[in-house]
Amino acid sequence: MVDSTDDEMKVFRLNVPASREDIAKLELGAAVYLTGVVYTAREGVYKKVLDQGLPLPVENLAEISNVNFHCSPAAAEDGKGGYNVGAVTATASFRFSKWLPQWIERSGARIIIGKGGMPAEDYKKVLAPRGAVYLTTVGYGTGALLGRGIKHVRAAHWLDELGIAQAMWMFEVENFGPFIVESDLEGNSLFALHGEQINAGIEQLYAGLKPPALHRYGETADRKNEVM
Repeated sequence: MVDSTDDEMKVFRLNVPASREDIAKLELGAAVYLTGVVYTAREGVYKKVLDQGLPLPVENLAEISNVNFHCSPAAAEDGKGGYNVGAVTATASFRFSKWLPQWIERSGARIIIGKGGMPAEDYKKVLAPRGAVYLTTVGYGTGALLGRGIKHVRAAHWLDELGIAQAMWMFEVENFGPFIVESDLEGNSLFALHGEQINAGIEQLYAGLKPPALHRYGETADRKNEVM
């Protein structure tokens, strides 16, 4: 792994499969670029392997890649028996929380990539104890930028059955990123830390304001009753 520091943030460049030593060096808020093989797996794949008990479509998967990207690729046949991928759009990882403990143990995944983060307790109870971390994509509209890092589609498993979004794609990538380190091997979460900082001062932010005008049934000004 080669890391450097630019004017604003630290940058890590990892070869995949990523070693535990390289993963342990990742710092919250740093940028990450990946080179090697990255695969996609989300609920369609998890249901097949974990709920239905089917074998992994790739033997010794962890020896090829230990990076699982929660995404849907914009892929199209290239007319030569392969595929062109113009962009890859991350999907919300918290939706797959119930499968991740088993998936990490079964697949050997050590880096999970997606957007939106995971439930706060998952960092300390699911990812960190299994030597895994979470990387998040950088805002919206970066799918085409990430697509530039995909050099070749190595395989697409269960494509006919699951469709483009749910199939297990294996991408050969180079300088694939940027991603942001959202959690570390201690179970710390960038999102959780910033959420705590915001919540600590939110009452002061609204202090002195008049109560909001609520017109719809069920709305409340009591933060203890908030749904979200």
